[in-house]
Amino acid sequence: MSESEYIYLLSHMPGITYQMSRQLLQQFGSATAVFDNRDALPDSARLAIEAHLATARERMEKEYAFCAEKGIRILTYDAPDYPKRLRHTPEAPLTLFYKGTAQLNAKRAISIVGTRKISEYGKSVCQNLCQEIKALLPDCLVVSGLAYGVDIHSHRACLQNSLPTVGVLAHGLDRIYPTLHLQTARCMMEQGGGLLTEYVTGTNPDKGNFVRRNRIVAGITDATIVVESAEQGGSLITARLAQNYGRKVLAIPGRIYDPHSAGCNRLIRTGDALMLTSAYQLLEAMGWQSTPAKIEAPTLFPELDLNRSELERKILAALQERDEWDKNELARHLGESVTDIATATFTLEMDGLLVQMGGNRMRRA
Repeated sequence: MSESEYIYLLSHMPGITYQMSRQLLQQFGSATAVFDNRDALPDSARLAIEAHLATARERMEKEYAFCAEKGIRILTYDAPDYPKRLRHTPEAPLTLFYKGTAQLNAKRAISIVGTRKISEYGKSVCQNLCQEIKALLPDCLVVSGLAYGVDIHSHRACLQNSLPTVGVLAHGLDRIYPTLHLQTARCMMEQGGGLLTEYVTGTNPDKGNFVRRNRIVAGITDATIVVESAEQGGSLITARLAQNYGRKVLAIPGRIYDPHSAGCNRLIRTGDALMLTSAYQLLEAMGWQSTPAKIEAPTLFPELDLNRSELERKILAALQERDEWDKNELARHLGESVTDIATATFTLEMDGLLVQMGGNRMRRA
């Protein structure tokens, strides 16, 4: 058997924990040496291998056959195409399963994470951010978790802008969870992205797996961007892991009364994350140079565009505070005439920055 196969066996041997497998690799220098020197192993490891080696090898052969049939690559810790950023973290999985064409060791890679209860504001940020990244860093890899909310909207925004995007799963590659995201997952694999997991086939998407996969999301990239997050949530776990790994953490500011942005605002307030309002600021934070010629800094917040009239900026700022407004109510709120509000909102609608609805109401695009 090859060293990679021995690494696979060691990492999936019943009775041998992740910590134990890492200690054995460090002590013996290779997985092959671990199995060749079973008599020198601690009793718990030796007994586990003696009891489960035959069934573990049989299970491995089935997994390898499935992966070969489905075009899934098995990336063990020693493989040259194993994600290098992840390898340098203390909790790197010994074995990964990958289906796709995106370069996991891309020159630049970021993760975008956030709440599953995404708002219209969060959707807009995902779309605008990925569009700006495409303009500045067209080869940047974007990683997320294929979950509801910020994850899936980030993946779809990447597809719309032809950015490579990889989803890190909490189960094996014999399924897609949630099933509603199956078509998006297929598009990711077909359009220069991919799916990555540490779990073998038949693994259920249990809650604990989602927590554990966060270390891969954080460890495989240079920076983690939190778009929307409540005071508690998985995205904050990912942010903390990224910080522990010495990676940059950036957060999109939100309205101060919005519970979905409370986590982001706290990260910024405590200094645990840099405030991010444009992809250009991402370049500054990372010390990256734009791949195309340097362009004028875009913004996620059009109300900050100084080329807009003061009233237009005030209207867009009001739509940051609240998703929808009645024009009469907005006129009173801003101290402006309804006629001026109507004129400005027409211009903003033509520029695709808001949507006018029935009943004299408007919402942000």
